[in-house]
Amino acid sequence: MTLTEVLISGAVGLAAGILGGLAGVGGSILILPSLAFLFGSQPDVVQHLYMAAAMTVNLVVAVPSALRHRAAGAVRGDLVRKLLPITAISLALGVLASNSFRGWQLQILLAGFLLVYCGLNIHTLLRGPQHGETAQETVTPARLLVSGGLTGLTAGLLGLGGGVLQVPLLQMLCKVKLRQAIATSSAVICLTAMIGAVLKLWSLPGLYAAAGLDGHAAVWRALILAGCMAPTAVIGARFGASLTHRLPLACVRGVITVMLIVAAIGLGRKGFLGATQAQEPTSIHSTP
Repeated sequence: MTLTEVLISGAVGLAAGILGGLAGVGGSILILPSLAFLFGSQPDVVQHLYMAAAMTVNLVVAVPSALRHRAAGAVRGDLVRKLLPITAISLALGVLASNSFRGWQLQILLAGFLLVYCGLNIHTLLRGPQHGETAQETVTPARLLVSGGLTGLTAGLLGLGGGVLQVPLLQMLCKVKLRQAIATSSAVICLTAMIGAVLKLWSLPGLYAAAGLDGHAAVWRALILAGCMAPTAVIGARFGASLTHRLPLACVRGVITVMLIVAAIGLGRKGFLGATQAQEPTSIHSTP
């Protein structure tokens, strides 16, 4: 990688860290569209490389965020213990399932998911900032099973940390307060991100070999990308986590929504462009 590419990757990591710490979403939702926009979407299999790099950074983002949330007393240990097993198992299944998809298909799926999530966020904002924050909790084993299962499958399939789905599910299904949902999500991601990253990196050689490309070089490239983003992501995550406990809830939702809409539009555009170029020949030199 050139110095310019290293600096760009560092900037992506910083932004992803702030978002991950602020929203408890791991950072992938910003990393994936950013890498596709900045470094390209060819060869098509490169989306899997981006997912491996993003999942690796998710772990780096989640740990300092979780520590900051824990210091603020927001992490719900009772929920973490119950969510971890099902989230981890379903995430592993999601990662394995993602290997059956083309890169542009994964981009379109992720863009659609982000837009749906943003729509729900906007709906919640319009109903008022107090919605769901004063309701009595409805935490049950069945609701946590649904929350952890859907979160893991979606995160593994799309390369996310999982918080982008786990946070709203904890709120909607279990009526957990926003700050506690964000903090608990960050704690869960600490383990699930490691599982996702290992599985995706392990899958890269086979995926690249099937496309006639160097799979081992792809693994190293993913690790290099993650290494460039990780240091600044740590800084951003600590800053973002502290903002969660200072900013008004409506402000947190608004910032998250705006960033995700921009990311979704960019990623969806890349995905549809990739669909039209799916039959074009590629080479390993196209890999970032």
